Amino acid sequence: MEISIVRLQDRDAEELYRFEMENRRFFEEMVPSRGDGYYQFETFKIRHQDLLVEQQDERSEFYLIRDNSGNIVGRINLVDITNNVAEVGFRVGKEYVGKGIGTTALNLLLKTAIHVEKVIGKTTTNNIASQKTLEKNGFKQVYISDELFEMNGQQLQFIHYIWER
Repeated sequence: MEISIVRLQDRDAEELYRFEMENRRFFEEMVPSRGDGYYQFETFKIRHQDLLVEQQDERSEFYLIRDNSGNIVGRINLVDITNNVAEVGFRVGKEYVGKGIGTTALNLLLKTAIHVEKVIGKTTTNNIASQKTLEKNGFKQVYISDELFEMNGQQLQFIHYIWER
């Protein structure tokens, strides 16, 4: 499947909200929940506007991952951009997992973000797909946090990665 990454815009709010709602349960199996408030449309719109301000201020870059028909299949972000260092975050919708979309989107993002020299990634110990996506794009595992947390009845830790140009 061919994909592209497209910078987040104001007009994306409703479509992105539907994508998040459709995939909420799936996402919350692998990453901590964003909370019930996130899934109330009025709150979602406010948070969407906050992201656009952050993007305009060049503190973060938010992208939608779209298929060749223009449908949202995921999202990918660079956040907390400071001194050519950023943190990456991404999520791919349930029906699109296992098709290389995350790996391709991260590769596109790294090529697009020529102003960033170092990218930090983090995922949970149970999220094998994200671990593989990071590693296929040249991220190196730097450590596993000592701190355990419970999510969905599992004891998990965060795995930390780094990528350098």
